[in-house]
Amino acid sequence: MGAATADAFYGSIAAFGLTFISDFLLQQQMWLRLIGGAFLCYLGIRTILSHPSNSPIQINPKSLGSAYGSTFFLTLTNPLTILFFAAIFAGFGLVSVRGGYATAGITVLGVFLGSSSWWVILSVVTSLLRNRITPSGLRWINRISGLIILGFGLITVFGIFRSR
Repeated sequence: MGAATADAFYGSIAAFGLTFISDFLLQQQMWLRLIGGAFLCYLGIRTILSHPSNSPIQINPKSLGSAYGSTFFLTLTNPLTILFFAAIFAGFGLVSVRGGYATAGITVLGVFLGSSSWWVILSVVTSLLRNRITPSGLRWINRISGLIILGFGLITVFGIFRSR
């Protein structure tokens, strides 16, 4: 839901045409990319070093809030998201639609519902497959996933210097 909320936030910036906010975010993209890339590196290393548990995960309200916040933060620190939504909205002609705030609001709601649906489906499928994977298999999934996340983090951080 954190990713869906961040998607809705950026979708609202694009849909409502708040150019001063999008300009600010684009001007600060180096810092956002640095922070987001560093966070991805941290998550990647933590994932590589994690050991899967054989016991079911105990979920408490604190861990749900933490999961929401970290996912929201990670998605929000990706400045390319605003460019993605701006390009998609322009490509579908949503920028020039004369529906005003109602059309923009419905568009943002659609972004949120679509993103939420994607993450719920992904979570359910993962939950259904979790019992079929052994602890050794989970360890390898963690290592491979952690390396991929770390790789994206490094690409993000080092991409700052390449684009300068």
